Amino acid sequence: MNDFSKKVLKVVLNIPFGEVRTYKWVAKKAGNPKAARAVGQILKHNPYPIIIPCHRVISSSGKLGGYIWGKKIKRLLQKLERQIKELVV
Repeated sequence: MNDFSKKVLKVVLNIPFGEVRTYKWVAKKAGNPKAARAVGQILKHNPYPIIIPCHRVISSSGKLGGYIWGKKIKRLLQKLERQIKELVV
């Protein structure tokens, strides 16, 4: 795994529970603002999708983007996190 991939996974790991960020935002935080598509490819191969919450990353247009277990599960995880966050706050 290269340095940029490691940075991407660390950035995604720090996205707050119940929130989403864009691929572009992740790319910028990882040090390469023009690498949004690369971020998508890196997350496609996320070795720990439950621990590193790539389901919290969406496209700049607001579309879900891909997910290792499909868009339906990605949407469900985002919804569950929002609901849990509302209960706790």
